[in-house]
Amino acid sequence: MDRVIAAQVYNRICELGSLSAAARALGISRPMVSRYLEQMEKWAGTRLINRSTRKLTLTAAGEKVLLKTRTLSQLSQEIEDQSASDLPAGTLRVACAHFTAIHMIAPVLPDLLSRYPQLRIELDVNNHPVSLVGERIDVAIRITDNPEPGMIARRLGECRSVLCASPAYLAHSGTPQRLEDLTAHNCLHYSFFAGQSWRFTTQEGEPVSMAVSGNLSASISSLLMDAAINHCGIAMLPEREAQSALEQGKLVPVLPQLKPTSLDIYGIYQSREYQPASLRVFLDEIVRYLR
Repeated sequence: MDRVIAAQVYNRICELGSLSAAARALGISRPMVSRYLEQMEKWAGTRLINRSTRKLTLTAAGEKVLLKTRTLSQLSQEIEDQSASDLPAGTLRVACAHFTAIHMIAPVLPDLLSRYPQLRIELDVNNHPVSLVGERIDVAIRITDNPEPGMIARRLGECRSVLCASPAYLAHSGTPQRLEDLTAHNCLHYSFFAGQSWRFTTQEGEPVSMAVSGNLSASISSLLMDAAINHCGIAMLPEREAQSALEQGKLVPVLPQLKPTSLDIYGIYQSREYQPASLRVFLDEIVRYLR
């Protein structure tokens, strides 16, 4: 059997979660799909998919093989259409958080899509980490100080934060003068860091941190900003998001002598061996915008 075709069939099984659905999508019989799957498992020397009457699930080996078969299928397509290999085309699936979609991706899309009309972007806006393999994501844009192991992480830029509150909140609750004063205030958390510490750098360059608490946490920074504007407490927000409210006086900086620790912005993808032109161009555009 043709291993390239077997790889393509395997990809469709994984994408659709069903041998019957893959058969319909490919226009071949279900027994033929089963034969291609058996060929893939014989080729890999191990079981790739656990079968049950209700659903199919990838084994650990199956997930690793899926990375390779996707690359094999992409390379096969590139060879078939060599003249178009250097032009961004096809669908690029991108996972990102709400803040990233609004402030980093949306600004680059109009020019990018007008220059490359054969390119299609699918945004999966989700404030929780996603599985690049399981959810067929080509690249995830993440703001973190700890990129996940096993993936390729290209640094795209820096996300700076600002500690701020509304003038009315500070007039009512007092303005913190020292880091320790935060313990007496209602601090609005980003969900993934709730119950942990806010980290800063002093004017002397020394790292400091303080455990804080509050009555609101959210995975969407714009919600925390709205709460801060409406006098609910002190929030640590991305500078890009808070800039307009700071300029309008709806928010004011808190503890300006301390600099919140910045986080890096990464493009996370599966393999360094094969990068479609669409991925390279997309990440390059974000780098240029952030600069």
